[in-house]
Amino acid sequence: MRNALGLMLASVVAAVVIAAGGWFYYSARADQGAPKTVAARAADRLPAQAKLVAKDDVETTATIAAKPTAAAPAPAPAPVMPMQPKQACANPNALGVSRVVEIDTTGGPGFGFEHFKQFDFLTDKEVVLTFDDGPWPVNTPAVLKALADECTKGLFFSVGKHATYHPEILKQVLAQGHTVGTHTWSHVNLNSKKLTEQQVMDEVEKGFSAVRFALGTNPAPFFRFPQLQHNPAIVSYFGTRNVAMFSTDIDSFDFRKGATPEKIVETVMTRLDKLGKGIILMHDFQKHTGEAMPALLARLKAGGYKVVQMKAKATLQTLPEYDDALMKDMKVPTAGTNTRPISSVVQTVSQ
Repeated sequence: MRNALGLMLASVVAAVVIAAGGWFYYSARADQGAPKTVAARAADRLPAQAKLVAKDDVETTATIAAKPTAAAPAPAPAPVMPMQPKQACANPNALGVSRVVEIDTTGGPGFGFEHFKQFDFLTDKEVVLTFDDGPWPVNTPAVLKALADECTKGLFFSVGKHATYHPEILKQVLAQGHTVGTHTWSHVNLNSKKLTEQQVMDEVEKGFSAVRFALGTNPAPFFRFPQLQHNPAIVSYFGTRNVAMFSTDIDSFDFRKGATPEKIVETVMTRLDKLGKGIILMHDFQKHTGEAMPALLARLKAGGYKVVQMKAKATLQTLPEYDDALMKDMKVPTAGTNTRPISSVVQTVSQ
């Protein structure tokens, strides 16, 4: 009897031990295998591209915990930066720009009714502000300040030689949103009998290249003849070069001896009030012009006049032979890297 009970008790104990051992074995296996199996299955469901991205993320961050104890919360989405609005004019009563017109210069159109009668694009009380002969220290910055104070824009015809003297000023003209055209290399009368045909061509093309050099980019294909002397051969040539030519409607005569800021303003406004609109010719090379600009802009605004800005549909393409000749004349090194834009050479990394 005792032997039978002992045998039965031993059998029960053995069964319990076997069951506990089996449970411990399979539990341990599950702890080791389950994460790997789940991870593998999840990875199998990802497309190949998603797998590559996941790998790149790990290698980039290198902050994967050895054994996370809980699921990491999803990262907060990066804040969406609002688009920066266009900088508003600081002057609420500024003259401003009423409209911007884009000029297709194909075929060399002409503007300014003193010489060209074809394109009457201005409406009543509209003006275009144009400036010749710069850039020049003090005078050009004075004009720029007056325009900036009224949040308005002009069209500048730069003399090539002056552009090479003061490229930093011409760059400022462009940076402030004005249109930059050209006005020959040295401001000679292109109808002068002292000039050969080749010299006339050189004056024009070297002026193009000089302004491009000063700006670091192509200028507008806009040109004004010095002294408004239109050389017939160059007029025809501009048709093939797709360069627009500019005369004027209203001459400020700010270059004349005895000109004062007051006389400049009265000359412009008297003529403008008679015509009702027009392209105004001034010179940012002249000291009195810069001094007259605040009063002139105030008179335009008080008279209900509006400024139209002229821009070109395409830029002027200079001729390589003149670009090269200019570099040689100026003794500028012509290494290949000189053609790189300044932003690719000099970058601010700390400020």
